[in-house]
Amino acid sequence: MARILLAPGFWLGAWAWDRVAAELRSRGDEVEALTLPGQDPEDPQRLTATLETQARAIVEHASASADAVVLVVHSGAAASGYMATDLAPERFSRVIYADTAPMPDGFVLNPALGEAVEFPLADTWEEVEAAGNSLAGLDEAMLARFRERAVPVPAGVAGQPVRLSDSPARLKIPTTVICCSFPSSLIAQFRDAEEVPALVQELRLLDAEYVDLPTGHWPMWSKPLELAELIHEAAGR
Repeated sequence: MARILLAPGFWLGAWAWDRVAAELRSRGDEVEALTLPGQDPEDPQRLTATLETQARAIVEHASASADAVVLVVHSGAAASGYMATDLAPERFSRVIYADTAPMPDGFVLNPALGEAVEFPLADTWEEVEAAGNSLAGLDEAMLARFRERAVPVPAGVAGQPVRLSDSPARLKIPTTVICCSFPSSLIAQFRDAEEVPALVQELRLLDAEYVDLPTGHWPMWSKPLELAELIHEAAGR
């Protein structure tokens, strides 16, 4: 049995992991899905959330267990998740990136945010896909639930840079990358290129394993059973 923390990406709360969490529990894992600071619509202080407050919240949940935990991050949660592993690397036995990657120091998730105080879900699904987020595998009911429950991301999360220390400890944490909208072969090409894109710079430093799960950017909805199985298998290694 593994203790697993599930952190959802932009606009999402713990609810996004419902089916995956249930599947993992059925396999004997202890699972906690997180609503990161800034993503609770009932929190009157949510717009004060930053990447650091999210990272510290992840560390706090990880520290509730006597043993190190497996952290699963999706999409934008990779920024605060990776910062959490830098703050307290001893609290994590493995990090699993679901259709995302660890982000380097100074990386800003939405550098075009400007003076806006939050970053909402785009008005149309065409805009979402144009931004590089595949909707493959999502039906109308899933999209409707997504739209209904989406919470804008505070500027302190979406528009501020990732901050990491010089400590190499986070690089020693076993890492799994579950490749969904981009296959592992393409990520390998980016990783080995002469000019490496920012989103794969840290992967060059990690001894990571890569697993393919062909689907869209939200595998917790499009392929929840398959994603749960991959997480369970990786958590057990």
